[in-house]
Amino acid sequence: MEIIRILIVDDHKLIIDGIKSMLHNISEIEIVGEASDGKEAVDKALDLKPDVIIMDISMPFLNGIEASQLILESLKGVKIIALSQHEDDEYILKILEVGAYGYLSKNSKKTEFVEAINSVINGNKYFNKRIYDLMLNRMLNQKEIVKEREDKVHITQREKEIIQLIANEFSNQDIAEELNISLRTVETHRRNVMQKLNVKSAISLIKSAAQLKIIELN
Repeated sequence: MEIIRILIVDDHKLIIDGIKSMLHNISEIEIVGEASDGKEAVDKALDLKPDVIIMDISMPFLNGIEASQLILESLKGVKIIALSQHEDDEYILKILEVGAYGYLSKNSKKTEFVEAINSVINGNKYFNKRIYDLMLNRMLNQKEIVKEREDKVHITQREKEIIQLIANEFSNQDIAEELNISLRTVETHRRNVMQKLNVKSAISLIKSAAQLKIIELN
């Protein structure tokens, strides 16, 4: 049986002790360390290299989001479970965006902690219904924003061809030769699409066009 090595991070000793008490008699789980702030969490994680980190979001020095980002940049295999009490939804979404594999409330029961740990160690995400709903609403809202932009922006077929060639790293001269049009025509089209998408650089143009599904990136 593989032992799952756990690091617990929270700025309240009472919370750490409570989690340790819940998990101490589970044979496949070993608590290898604890930390009381984000900076200590990074140091302990790099030193102990745990399999799972139970990470409080709101902490001094470095918050859980910042600490998680630093840890995940160095330890690619570690799984982080975010932990909070009455945290703002935006903070929860941010720690999930930087790479946390799950979320638990500090009020969660022992069975939820064990289920979350087993889930993330097997490569699966673990969220309660509220977080699923939160993420779903965020995704739907983003789709609505993209749809609104699509409705407002009309890109011609020729403009789509030019944006795709820009994405393929063609110069203006290369595009002119590829499409058998003048260099001035290419420059005019390029200027027009940048105005339509409200961007000022080729990179922003490609990114915006990809988000709106005007082009496909390889």
